[in-house]
Amino acid sequence: MTVADLDARMGSAELTEWMAVEKITGPLGRRRHDIQAATIASTIANANRGKGKKFEVRDFLPAYGLERQGPRDMLAVIRGINKSMGGVEHARRDD
Repeated sequence: MTVADLDARMGSAELTEWMAVEKITGPLGRRRHDIQAATIASTIANANRGKGKKFEVRDFLPAYGLERQGPRDMLAVIRGINKSMGGVEHARRDD
C-alpha cells in the first residue's frame, strides 16, 4: 500500500490510534521479527559466554514505549555486553 492509498483509506484519528498502539506494544506486522532476532541473539550470546549471568531474550529486545536511546547510549550498552563476556575492543574510539 502506498502512502497515497493509506491517506485515502484511513483518517487522521485512526492513524493516530494505530501509532499509539504501536508505540505501546512495539512494531506491528513484518517488523515484529524483533522477538525472533532477540531469540537468536540470546542463544548465540549464551553459547559464547563464560561463567556468569545467563542472557534472556528480553535482554535483546528494544524497550518500546520508552524514550529512544541515542547512538552513544547504544554503543555504551554494546561495550558493556562485550566487556561482560570477556571481549576486547580493537576498534578506534571516536568519542
